[in-house]
Amino acid sequence: MQPLLAIAPMMDWTDRHCRFLHRQLTRRALLYTEMVVADAVIHGARERLLGFDGDEHPVALQLGGSDPRKLAEAAVIGEAFGYDEINLNVGCPSDRVQSGTFGACLMKTPMLVADCVAAMKAAVKIPVTVKCRIGVDDQDPEAALDTLADGVLAAGADALWVHARKAWLEGLSPKENRDIPPLDYPRVYRLKARKPNQFIGINGGIQSLDEVSDHLRHVDGAMLGRAAYHTPGILTGIDAAFYGEAQAAFDYAALMDVMADYAARHIEKGGRLGHVTRHMVGLFHGLPGARRYRQILSTDANKPGAGTEVLKTAFAAIDFAAEAEAA
Repeated sequence: MQPLLAIAPMMDWTDRHCRFLHRQLTRRALLYTEMVVADAVIHGARERLLGFDGDEHPVALQLGGSDPRKLAEAAVIGEAFGYDEINLNVGCPSDRVQSGTFGACLMKTPMLVADCVAAMKAAVKIPVTVKCRIGVDDQDPEAALDTLADGVLAAGADALWVHARKAWLEGLSPKENRDIPPLDYPRVYRLKARKPNQFIGINGGIQSLDEVSDHLRHVDGAMLGRAAYHTPGILTGIDAAFYGEAQAAFDYAALMDVMADYAARHIEKGGRLGHVTRHMVGLFHGLPGARRYRQILSTDANKPGAGTEVLKTAFAAIDFAAEAEAA
């Protein structure tokens, strides 16, 4: 089973503009959408919710919901839009998803999750996967994760991604749930040992490609979350490190041209430059000129009428010679 590296689905972050940027930095990593609720897919503005640039492949659609019939219908719609995978969210702890009886609270009803997976598998030809926590609230992670994994894999799930923390549905905010519950990577490793012939991937707190390599000695895939978003430059090393491609100096001049062209098209459709550049602020973290670059994108790019010349000015602030020496 080939090790897989993915960029985690992150609410309010991994929109189509973020994914387009990430795809310019790595051609091989699997990208995920933000979670989209099945009801919204069925009844909402589909192009706005599901539309993506063809350059994003491979890209997976993450769905939220707990009704097998609705999830199956939404999965069919996602497949028709051209997504490469459908993923079911069994990990988000926000109040909104709890009120809709999906997300992390589904850890309490593993057989319902299995029914949802079975319904989606019967409806689509593309892979169906699940992303979960190791447990919620007072659940024993040993029993809770095994029960969920046994159910969804028996139902035909093609992969199980595990965020290696509990989610506390009472007492912690969604932000706190990303930091306060302790990470328990060995719990995910034990699940993989139990399921040697099934794809088990790990997520949660992974900060570097070296850490990814460490995890891949125990599991089949690793998922970068906030590190990929806040310091997206680390993605440029993925294809050589994990997919056997030749390592070459990254062409940031070409990246600027591609992103400027992409932003121009977005602006022509009525969008704003800041919709695109907000995902690029951390791109040159630690390099000479990065502070000025961030200032330009955080201020000028969000002014009414801002055009791609702002992006070019920001890139001009970076000392790329220093970047090449560092590489």
